Amino acid sequence: MSINRRQRGLTMIELIIFIVIVGVAVVGILQVLSLNTRSSADPARRKQAMAIAEGLMEEVRQAAFTWCDFSDPLVEEAAGPAGCTTRAEGPGPEPGAVRPFDNVNDYGSANGAPVPYTTDVTGNAFPAGYNATVTVASQALATVPAGSALRITVSVAYGTESVVLESYRTRYAPNSTPISPKSVGLP
Repeated sequence: MSINRRQRGLTMIELIIFIVIVGVAVVGILQVLSLNTRSSADPARRKQAMAIAEGLMEEVRQAAFTWCDFSDPLVEEAAGPAGCTTRAEGPGPEPGAVRPFDNVNDYGSANGAPVPYTTDVTGNAFPAGYNATVTVASQALATVPAGSALRITVSVAYGTESVVLESYRTRYAPNSTPISPKSVGLP
């Protein structure tokens, strides 16, 4: 055997350099994962905000969209706001009205500002840290006559994040009321 035969394997210096490089890479990867975890939205909080927004949107969209207030005797016959005898339906709830409101317009405000809501339709308070607003505004659409379309925006904020849902409602049955005798087939 020859003494000059070269040994195979790693030297101590090569091994230390390898450990340092792998250590630096692992620390970098862990920092990126930590940053991602801290800055991403909590999926449970986002799901809760989405549930609140969807519930409010459903409540608003299920309300009637009539020309007259339900207390008006001509609510089922009016062909426009001029056909109402006592009160044409306008933005904002009537004095003393409670949720669920009888008309989509009631969920908005007279000046178009977002209206805050703190409870669901049954009166249960939203969880702490969630702030919900609803905006209902007249919207011009190409094939829908003026005054017959509304844009509904529901926004739920939580922490620094928010969920926003938008929908449109048209006046497709302006003389239908939930308690209408005509809606159940009576004369």
